[in-house]
Amino acid sequence: MKKTIILILIISFSQNILGQHSDYEKGLVKLAKIYKNFHFRSDPPTNTYEEINSISSKELLKAKRFISEIVTSNNKLTTTEFLKKADTLTLKNLYIIRGINWNLHEAEAEDNFVIIDSLKNEKTNYYELVSCYYGMLFSAVGNKNKPFDLSDVNFTLKDYNLDNDTEKGIFFLKSMRIFGTMIWGYINVPKPPNLKKALSYIDKYPKYNGLKYYRYSDLNFKDFKITTDKRNPKESFKKYYINKYIETLLYHSYCLSRKKKYKKEKNNLLLESILRNDSYWIYTEYKTTLEKIFKKVKE
Repeated sequence: MKKTIILILIISFSQNILGQHSDYEKGLVKLAKIYKNFHFRSDPPTNTYEEINSISSKELLKAKRFISEIVTSNNKLTTTEFLKKADTLTLKNLYIIRGINWNLHEAEAEDNFVIIDSLKNEKTNYYELVSCYYGMLFSAVGNKNKPFDLSDVNFTLKDYNLDNDTEKGIFFLKSMRIFGTMIWGYINVPKPPNLKKALSYIDKYPKYNGLKYYRYSDLNFKDFKITTDKRNPKESFKKYYINKYIETLLYHSYCLSRKKKYKKEKNNLLLESILRNDSYWIYTEYKTTLEKIFKKVKE
């Protein structure tokens, strides 16, 4: 009898603890699990959208809409509705959802509600929230929209509620990080590199403010710290993302250098991109390569 009473008390206590979590917190966990399962390649079953709609928290209304679109193949993430920077509450909610998602990938995960409390109370740099938003968005553009082709897309940055050059730079560098990964494999995996295939992807890159991607140069904003890998401390945003962007530019230049017919285009890339601006070389591991390239150009 005594054991039965103790068991009842334990169950009652557990139910009471679980019941303390708000609809908002439970909604965050539900959205994070859906994001984890379906943001990469696999398509969600129909009842997934019903599950998203069943989340009652009004605080998650816009996050629900965003996650619903992210898990959808051939989504509408490159429309102005989603390209516009979200409000601060939604940015923070998505930042928390990403954090829960990271936790869900751990072999021995922490309690998701502990993660929520930690991230809710974290004094997160606003620019990191913006970076998280566009990172999630463009990852889904790359993962879910097949075949990839943004050649007819022009990202007009003034239309996306971006307040300054920092936020515009985040938008640009986060998108180019994803687009750069699409050619990485063709350059680094096959022997010899499949330059024709890499160029075919580059030809499908979007324009920014009506110009070819490599002509975007408004990246002289003040640096800030960001989490690029959950296993490591926060690091320089510019050192990570400008390095990756310069890598993409160099891959593009390498592709163009293989044939004489691309000589003019290659020179345009070298002279019209940030590659020729040595003040950006402090952010990249390719400084020595750039010094050699521009020594030859001067000669």
